[in-house]
Amino acid sequence: MFKDDTIQAYSYTLPESLIAQHPLPDRDYDRLMMLNRRTGNVSHHYFRELPTLLREGDLLVVNDTRVIPARLVGQKATGGKVELLLVRNLDNTGKVWRCMAKRIARMHTGTRFQFHQVVEGIVREVEERSTLKVEFSPPLTEGVIQEVGEVPLPPYIFRPEGPLEEDSRRYQTIFARRAGAVAAPTAGLHFSLELLSALRDQGIETVSITLHVGPGTFLPIRVEKISEHTMHEEYFEISRESAQHINEAKRQGRRIIAVGTTVVRTLESAARGNEVEEGGHWTSLFIYPPYLFRIVDGMITNFHLPRSTLLLLVCSFAGKEHIFRAYETAKRKRYRFYSYGDAMLIV
Repeated sequence: MFKDDTIQAYSYTLPESLIAQHPLPDRDYDRLMMLNRRTGNVSHHYFRELPTLLREGDLLVVNDTRVIPARLVGQKATGGKVELLLVRNLDNTGKVWRCMAKRIARMHTGTRFQFHQVVEGIVREVEERSTLKVEFSPPLTEGVIQEVGEVPLPPYIFRPEGPLEEDSRRYQTIFARRAGAVAAPTAGLHFSLELLSALRDQGIETVSITLHVGPGTFLPIRVEKISEHTMHEEYFEISRESAQHINEAKRQGRRIIAVGTTVVRTLESAARGNEVEEGGHWTSLFIYPPYLFRIVDGMITNFHLPRSTLLLLVCSFAGKEHIFRAYETAKRKRYRFYSYGDAMLIV
């Protein structure tokens, strides 16, 4: 037996056949497992049934970040292939970016890249934690990124010829408004406009926050002792209007249902007592057991990778025993896992 403070305790095996490679034709036709975090009981539904599973007065909080085409595929000056993931613009002009790179051991200060004969990059610094500072010419403004970048799909979604047309549309939530994420807040992928209308008809409100998903959300934990893992910072912002809605709902005793782990981290990072603070901040909050949640009463989330910060977060919320038992049930019932997969409602 492994202690729950080691990452080995959060491993599980998953058949490759259960890793969703494509989205279903309709967003809200994914399956939905409902988990009671007190009893561990589960029931099985479809996502379009969500309005009947929530209560009148519940407040859904969604992430309105928009995924940018942050994957750059090009060539080194020597002719070798290079693949970068844009992580963070460091100078607010698009000229200097922090990037992640495959085969970073082969990179050094002065390494040059070319992308689609449009953009040149040069490594200015090889940083710790597998990142580079890269200077681009011309600067990577939003328009240039759209021209040379690709949808940054996770590596477990197999696209040997690159992303498909469906990915540019479906690896984006219907809430997406503010560009800046390098991965989708995947719990939001299940929502359709028709479902939002049905939720409103049931007296269930929706408000938005922003957390620009970065490596902090998806990088694996590479240390054995969980408490020694350090999260990358991610930027979040809560408007005055959204903060007022959330705080009023808390005062009235209504449930705050976070759509996704990114919303959970945003709300808990902004918590001041039992209310959230408006404004924009950077967060490196790492939620792992045991953790006392101050804002979130329920959560919609996907099924997550073993040994990941996301799995630790949901285990903090619902209990490791309940989550692992639910995951075993999901495997037996052939639920689809990860970004394009099915969902779980934890209440």
